[in-house]
Order: sequence, then C-alpha cells, then structure tokens
Amino acid sequence: MVVRFLARFATRRFVAPTRSPSLPRRRMGQPALFLHLLLLLLFALCWGQRSNPGGKRPRCGRCDPRLACNCSHAGLTRVPSVAAGARTLDLSFNDISEVAADDLTGHARLEALSLHGNKLAVIHPSAFDSLWSLEELDLSDNQLAVLHRRWFSRLGVLRELNLLHNPYSCLGSRPVFQRLVGLRRLRIGGPALEELKRRDLTGITQLEELTVHANNLTRYEAGTLGDVWPLGRVTLSLHGPFLTNVSLASAVLRDVSYPETQLILDDLHLIGNRSVLPLRETARKRVRKMSFHNLSVSDEAITDFLVALDGIPLTSVFMDGIMLTGEGRWEGARLTDYKSIDEFFLRNVVVLNVFHFTSFLELAFLLKYPRKVSVINSQVFVMPCLTSRLLVNLQYLDLSDNLLTDMTLVETLCDGDGTLKGLRALNLSGNALKSLSTMSRQVAKLSKLTHLDISRNGYSSMPQGCSWPSTLRYLNISRAKLTTITSCLPATLEVLDLSYNDLKGFLLILPALRELHLSGNKLLRLPLGWLFPNLQTLTIQSNTLNMFDRSDLESYSRLQDLQAGQNKFVCSCDFVHFLQSVVKEAGGVHLTDREESYVCDSPFSLQGEPVGRVQLSVVVCQRVLFVSVSCGVALLVGLLVCVLLWRLHAFWYLRMTWAWLRAKRGSQRRRRRDGPESEALLSYDAFVSYSERDASWVENLLVPELEQPRDNDEGSVNHRPLTLCLHKRDFLPGRWIVDNIMSAMERSRRTLFILSENFVQSDWCRYELDFSHFQLFSGSAGGDAAILVLLEPLSKDDIPRRFCKLRKLMSSNTYLEWPQEEERSEEFWRRLRLALRGEEDDRERRTS
Repeated sequence: MVVRFLARFATRRFVAPTRSPSLPRRRMGQPALFLHLLLLLLFALCWGQRSNPGGKRPRCGRCDPRLACNCSHAGLTRVPSVAAGARTLDLSFNDISEVAADDLTGHARLEALSLHGNKLAVIHPSAFDSLWSLEELDLSDNQLAVLHRRWFSRLGVLRELNLLHNPYSCLGSRPVFQRLVGLRRLRIGGPALEELKRRDLTGITQLEELTVHANNLTRYEAGTLGDVWPLGRVTLSLHGPFLTNVSLASAVLRDVSYPETQLILDDLHLIGNRSVLPLRETARKRVRKMSFHNLSVSDEAITDFLVALDGIPLTSVFMDGIMLTGEGRWEGARLTDYKSIDEFFLRNVVVLNVFHFTSFLELAFLLKYPRKVSVINSQVFVMPCLTSRLLVNLQYLDLSDNLLTDMTLVETLCDGDGTLKGLRALNLSGNALKSLSTMSRQVAKLSKLTHLDISRNGYSSMPQGCSWPSTLRYLNISRAKLTTITSCLPATLEVLDLSYNDLKGFLLILPALRELHLSGNKLLRLPLGWLFPNLQTLTIQSNTLNMFDRSDLESYSRLQDLQAGQNKFVCSCDFVHFLQSVVKEAGGVHLTDREESYVCDSPFSLQGEPVGRVQLSVVVCQRVLFVSVSCGVALLVGLLVCVLLWRLHAFWYLRMTWAWLRAKRGSQRRRRRDGPESEALLSYDAFVSYSERDASWVENLLVPELEQPRDNDEGSVNHRPLTLCLHKRDFLPGRWIVDNIMSAMERSRRTLFILSENFVQSDWCRYELDFSHFQLFSGSAGGDAAILVLLEPLSKDDIPRRFCKLRKLMSSNTYLEWPQEEERSEEFWRRLRLALRGEEDDRERRTS
C-alpha cells in the first residue's frame, strides 16, 4: 500500500511536462534522476520490510500428544510459535538465522531443543533464559562465530550440549560453561577451532562423554581437558596435530587418557613412527579400551603401534572404517605381549593390496588371546582353517556382511572337525550361504555353541533332518527365503527368529522355546499354543493375520508378551471388544507394541482406523439381538395398531370400501354391456334399508301404506303408488349381495333408512348406509337422496361413534320419527310420501 502511494505521488509530482523548444535540454534529466533515486529507495524499503525480523512469527502445529514438536525441514526463517507446554522442539534443517530475546518465552517446560543444521549466526544473550527445564541443546552445524557465556547462564539443569561444526576459533575470552555444573555430554569444535585454553571448561566437573573436533588445532594449553575428571568416553578428531604437531597431540591425549576411559580417535592417518608417538601417552596411562574411526594405516604404523602399547592391559580394540595400505607384514611386533587383549572389532576394512596381503599365521602371538573377534563388512570370503586354529580362546566370532559361501564356510570351520571348540556365539548373517544341512553339519561338533545367527542368507528350503549341537539355544534364520518349517530345527531352542521369510504355517513342537519371532511372513492365524508350552514372547507383526481371540491366547499357557500389530485385521465386534479388553487388562498377555499399530483393514468404513478407537454400535455388534428386539417391537406396534384399527372399525371400512369399488366397477361394466337405457326401466322410488328384525314393520305397515294408491289430502288427486325395492323381494338371485345393493341404490331415487337399535347392530345396514353416503358425493343423487325414519327414539349422541356416517346424516338431514300415538300416523305417512315424491312433485309444479 505504501509503495502504491509513493509511486502515485512520484508520477503526479515529477512527470515532466511537454518540452518547449525554448527550455534548456539539460534540465530534462533532473526529474528522471529523482525518480530513479526514489525507486531505489522503495526497493530498499521493501527489502527491509521483507527481512524485518519483527514481522509476524510463523506457527508450527506438528506436535504429537506427548507434546513433542517436530518442525524440522519446514523452510522456517524464524523460530516459530508452538503449543504451550511443549516438551521437545526440533527445528533442525531450516533457514533460521537468529534467535530473538522473546522467541522462546513461555517454554519453561521445554526439555530438548534442536537447532541443528540452520543458518544461525545471532543468538540474543537472554534467548534461553526462560528455559528452566532444558536438558538437551543442539546448536551444531550453524554459523556461530562467537560463543557467549550469557547464553547458558540460566540453564542450570542442562545435561547435553552440542556446539560442533560452527565457525568459532576459540571457546571465548571468558569461561562459557561456568554455570553448567550438571553437564554430562559436551560436543565442541569444528574446522575453525584453533585454540583451547586452560579455563575454557571451567565449571564442568565431570563428563560422561566429551567430543572434540580439532583437526586444525594449533594452540593448546596443557591441562585444559585434564581438569575434567572422570571421563566416561572421549572422542577426538586430531588429524592435523597427529601429522604436524606431535607434541600438541600428545598433550591432548595425556589430559584425557585414563584406564577406565574409552578413547575414540577419528580421522587419523598413521604412516610411520612419528605419527604413532602421541599414542605412547595412552600406554603410559594404561588405557584399556581404544577405538579408531576413519583410520588409514600402513604396516610400519601398525608395527609401531603394537610395540608402543606392548605390555599395557589393553582389553578392547575397535576399528571402524580402516584402510590398510600395506601387505600385512607385522613381524616386527611378534615379541610383544598382549595377553590382556579380549576383543578385536574390525568393521568396514579395505585392503588396498589384497592380492599381496600375507597370511595371519605370523600373528599367533596376537590371535591366541582374544575371546571376541568381529570382522564385519570387510569382503571376507574365507578364513583359512590354519588361521581359525590360531583362535584357541575364541568364544564369539562375527563374520557378518561378508562374502562367505557354503564352500568357504567348510574351510573356515575346518570341515566341522571341532576346531573353535570353545565357541559360544557365531554370527554369519548377511553372507551368501544357501544350505542349512551344510551349516548344521559344520557346527554340529561345536559342543559349547549356544547362539547362532545365520540371518540374511539365501536359505530357501529346510531339510527334514539336521544335526545341531545339543547346547544350541538361540537360532536366527530371519530375512531368508524359507517357505516351510521341518523337524530340522533343534528341539533345544529357547529363542527362534524366523522373521521376514515366506512362511504360511508353523506346525512343530518346540517344548523349550521361550521366544518366537515370526514377523513379516504370510501367516493367517496364530500358531497353535500347545506346540510351545513354555513360550513367553511371541512377535507376529506384518503378516496376513485377520484376527485372533481369547481362545487363541489361552492355548499359550505361559505367554506374557505379544506383538501382533501391522496386520490386516477384520474389525468384527468380537475382535474389537477382545483387543480393547486385552489393552485395558493389567494382567494376562501384554501387547508390547504400540496400540496404534493395530489398524482395521476391513470393513471399508473402518479402514485405517486404530482398533483401540473403534466404537461399534449395537446394531452392528448385536445383530441377532437387535433384529429380535426390532421384530418384537414391530410386532407389538403392529398389534397395537391392529387393536386401534379394530376399535375404530377401520377393517370394516376397508372391506366396505373394497366391496363398493368392486360393485361400482361391476355396475359400470353392466352399463357398457346392456346400455344406459336398461337401468331406467327398472327404477324404484326408494330402496329400503332396514334390519331383518324390523322386517315385520316394513312388510306389514310400510309396504302396504306406500305401494297402495292413495288420495292427496289437499286436492283429492290420485297419485300413483310408490315402488319400493326390498332385498327379500327384489334382489336378483345368484348375484353377489353387494352388487345387488349397489344396483338397487343406483336404480332408486331415494334410499329410505329404517333406523333402530337393530339397524345399528346390522353389518349390511351399515354397508347400505355407507354406499348411500358414497352416492351423495359421487354426484349421481340429489342432496336429499337419503331419508331417515326412526322407529324408536334415537338421538345422535346415542349412536356409537363408529357409525360416523349415520351421525353425520342425522346432523345434516331432517329425519322422521314413527309416532307412538296412532292418531299421528297419518301425518307421518303423508310427510314420508312427500319426502319420497319431493323431486317428482317439483318437476310437476315446474311443468304446470
């Protein structure tokens, strides 16, 4: 917005007017120059706003339920704001260049902070003051050129500090670590470190681990590292001093060498007697454990090293990443004494002149003492039998990740003649072995062998029978290609690892087995528990296991720990309930892998959901019960509805409606068949609807009175007699009674209802009443087509509510009452005749 305003201002104020010929040309360049300066100012302003650290801080929400926040590789340029109460914060591998005073305010509970691999060059002196609980701080691989003591003045509980690979040349003019009395692990140095002074580590009283990278160290005050004691492990990178400043390297080794301190030397190039001289300091201090990482060494240097350490109680030598530039000619050290040596560990060994390398036969003085020998990932394809026989005290041999084959194994183990008779543990994993029968034959006479690791080899089949030493207890054949298990496996095994093969089943009795590892196979179910009566630990992760239940686990009489996650579980109700109960139960089998590793694979709606969080409804889990209850409720509701409908006579109305519809349809078919004129020939003045119990009144009084000729009271005019339709007399035999009722009503001008208690109780009378009501609304009859005659006193309120049609007719129509007095009967008959002839009389009046 500011930029747009200034740009608009510049264009309005400094746009040059059209040049007049009279204006000097040199004045035309001043507004343009000013505009250029203004644009440069705007660019600087924008850049300043972009790099302004006072802008809004980014936020990182990648915190797990344990309040461990992982914000690494997020492209951050500032320390982000994270959840309050975070315990660990990982900001490694970002582009953070500064930690401001308030960036970490409010994180008093933070225990670990990592700023590794950023561009950190500036840290405010009070940036870490609020981190009262901080125990681990990693500032390695940044751009810190100067270390300030104020950074660490409030970190009283700090136990681990990493300052490696920063461009500082010294540790500061004043003691930086003076307040870190609880520090136990310290890593300092880098390619720019040139000086270590006596007071640099003031305040640090003891360390479990000290790492110093000082390949370019040029100044060292004796005693700088000596003031810290005891030291559990010391790692030194002194490549330059070992080559160019032997006295400096000797002074450093003198200060950190103690009999119980493990000394690790990185990045050394030992090429002659002079480069080995600093190691004499370790001999004087009688160091017992020495390790070399990334070591390049010649024959002369090895000989000098062995001579320099002659007679000291050296027990362990570890070498990782070694390059041998000689031919193995170490005869000059054959008179040295290494009776105390217990372990040789060699890994990633490269012999440049391998075809010129001599035999180890002349090293009998060195090989007859160690109990543990490891030669790992060093392209060893054979160890001659003569060399094997030199290892008379050997108890542990590790030749993993080499090039051994079945044929060279025969040579290494002297064709199974019992050489290496004291061997207790043999590791041949990661070679090119293929025959289990050859393996078992070669180790059969190793009478003390208890541990055998032949994993990561090419075993694809297992013979039916094998001969193993009776002492074998631990066997590892994981990550091979086995498809079946046979009785080749020894019954004496206590721990068996067959992980990551192609097994589809396991049926073998192993009575002594305590641990069985079957992860990464193709098993569909848990092995039968009775096969392993003493099994305590079972791992069967990453198989094709669908489910297991309590009965499967109860078959294991002593099982305590189970790992069965990362399978394709079918989350049925039984399995979900069982697994959740196993997780909650304190006793019994314990699931040692994480609860989150038990994930549903089916049904599809639950796919990917952890089993522990699944909540299945009663509809899914208790289907039979739910259906039973639902059917019971539906039946009960149905019964209640039926009772209600029965009370409301709905069924009767349905039957009546259906009967009327059938009769109506039949009547329409008759009209189409016989023609409309056929109905008019059989018309009646009235259809009489009455109860059978009132038949005597109808037949003895009503019919004679209406069907016989009478004179009009007013004018003595003869009127024709009325024609009545009676069901006894006029219904056609053989027809459905409902058809007769419908036909009679359709052929009658009126419907005469003889009402009484008997009428109300008659179903057919109700049919006729409702049919009459239908005709009233069908348009085929007049508004007074129904005539009501009450034989006895009967009010609308006396009629039950189920006779809704009758109650409606009595409310809307005038009805006649049969008089109890005889003298009023003539008036009743006169009014009835007038009602029945009402429509006809109207027509006669109109015509007259």
